[in-house]
Amino acid sequence: MSLDDKNKQDKHSERRELLTALSNISQIGILIVSCVIIGVMAGRFLDNLFGTSPWLLLFFSLLGMAAAFKSIFDYFNRK
Repeated sequence: MSLDDKNKQDKHSERRELLTALSNISQIGILIVSCVIIGVMAGRFLDNLFGTSPWLLLFFSLLGMAAAFKSIFDYFNRK
């Protein structure tokens, strides 16, 4: 194996690690945002349905945040 081949292989490995890290970071961001948005939407819908504004919105927002933390915890335990 020549030195040029080794340098190309090292650059390819570094690029792969960078893409993997970016993929993990973006997946964590999507997990957090989606869980919180689903909680907020469910809370707003139920508040409008039952007229309990803002209590169900607050409850489901907190529930969405808890779901986001659990999803992140599960994501890292899988890896």
